Amino acid sequence: MIDTNPSFFSEFTVVIATQLPESSLLKLDGICGSANIVLVAARSYGLTGLVRVSIKEHCVIESKPDHFLDDLRLHNPWTELKQFAKSIDICDKDAVVHKHTPYIVILVRLAEKWADAHDGQLPSTRQEKREFKDLIRAHMLNVDEDNYKEAVESSYKVSLTPGISNEIRQIIDDSSSEVNFSSSDFWVLVSALKEFITNEGNGELPLEGTIPDMTSLTEYYVSLQKIYQAKAESDCLAMEHRVKSILKRIGRDPESISRAYIKTFCKNTRKLKVCRYRSMEEEFSSPALSEVQKYFADEDSCYAMNFYVLLRAVDRLAASYSRLPGIFDSIGSTSEIVEDVPRLKAAAVSVLSDMGLKGASLSEDLVTEVCRFAGAEIHPVAAFIGGVASQEVIKLVTKQFV
Repeated sequence: MIDTNPSFFSEFTVVIATQLPESSLLKLDGICGSANIVLVAARSYGLTGLVRVSIKEHCVIESKPDHFLDDLRLHNPWTELKQFAKSIDICDKDAVVHKHTPYIVILVRLAEKWADAHDGQLPSTRQEKREFKDLIRAHMLNVDEDNYKEAVESSYKVSLTPGISNEIRQIIDDSSSEVNFSSSDFWVLVSALKEFITNEGNGELPLEGTIPDMTSLTEYYVSLQKIYQAKAESDCLAMEHRVKSILKRIGRDPESISRAYIKTFCKNTRKLKVCRYRSMEEEFSSPALSEVQKYFADEDSCYAMNFYVLLRAVDRLAASYSRLPGIFDSIGSTSEIVEDVPRLKAAAVSVLSDMGLKGASLSEDLVTEVCRFAGAEIHPVAAFIGGVASQEVIKLVTKQFV
């Protein structure tokens, strides 16, 4: 089908190729690449295997990282948050109120107090941060006040650098953010985000609008929640206006990007990811030598690199001998497998020299082991590789996780 009916593949969004030799895979990757189709190649070989994702560009809004700081803006509180914090007396002698003042309020108030005494600067050095924690502790009435302990634990959030991370800066400065009629919805939103940061955002991203659990009186917590939600809502509305005007400008229907999509984007602007992959043709014809050398030298990944080279060598040997190493007409004896070892080694040396690694050596044990595998597809390995490939496909299709 790859040779005789390549257009067949263009009706799919994802193609999953298993157990294909390199020559067929290269052609298939060319077909999928030109039609912008996601290709996932999976191979189970003896006790090893490989999964390769190939797509020009993959943009993720919901990357769902494991650990991420809450977006509280304590380093740069907006007017309504400051006003709310001011309305609460953090020196209230009522033990119940004092013990249930949310740590967000404590930090906003004490950061302001600190800034007033330090020429408008927030704590930045290690010593200053220590002194700021002491300032928080000095406001405690009793040792068992959990809200003040939470404030001490979260005090570093006051000193976060305002603005956006380098990773997000790279995305908004990407040439794809200069959008036109054929740009994807993702890049239209990135373009709107760039405008938002410069204008309504004052150098910040849209607020996420959620707050974590904390020790607090219910009414204080609900009020805080509403303040964060209102700010997130107004940021999202500003983004929506910008998206519509960009769509109009590039000749698309201003309603063609849904409000729900914009909202999801605004909630995740700190976690956006853009992954770009090289084609297999590029991988094989112009390998990234510095990367390859780095992985070969690294104790943890050198085995994986050995197997990567050997799996490619297997295909070269198969192209010459019309069989995989270790497979013979009769059941291969040990002596016959030994004959294939130098052949596979020679094929591996040619792969290494194509990669720019002349003179690099592979583990003798692994060369013998790959001959011993004789192309076997073993159930548990195949199940594991299939599982990994399935997860990658789900991530690619749902555009979630990375």
